Amino acid sequence: QVQLVESGGGLVQAGDSLRLSCVASGLTFSRSALGWFRQAPGKKREFVAAISWNTESTYYADSVKGRFTVSRDNAKITVYLQMNSLKPEDTAVYYCAADVSINRIVTVSTVGYWGQGTQVTVSS
Repeated sequence: QVQLVESGGGLVQAGDSLRLSCVASGLTFSRSALGWFRQAPGKKREFVAAISWNTESTYYADSVKGRFTVSRDNAKITVYLQMNSLKPEDTAVYYCAADVSINRIVTVSTVGYWGQGTQVTVSS
């Protein structure tokens, strides 16, 4: 059974930084593409960032480019999302995602596995 467990969310002020972590189990982590999505109240879940199994490819939503960085540590079976220069519009529940293909990890409807989410709140 695949499990993705996020942590690191919290309440911060605009301009602050946070690092989210997601520990995976039940899948071949080193061969899985990993990603992050977010969902703000009243809005659809949206893609944030993704990283291929071999770290050669990374993708970001335009809204977070230059501020967020996705990375992974296969030895720790963990994927990270470093979020800098946070804005109030970054407030959302952030979800970790995993799939066998980087192409599938960038779209909500094709992601194979989800975490339970962690709340990030950015005050102005």
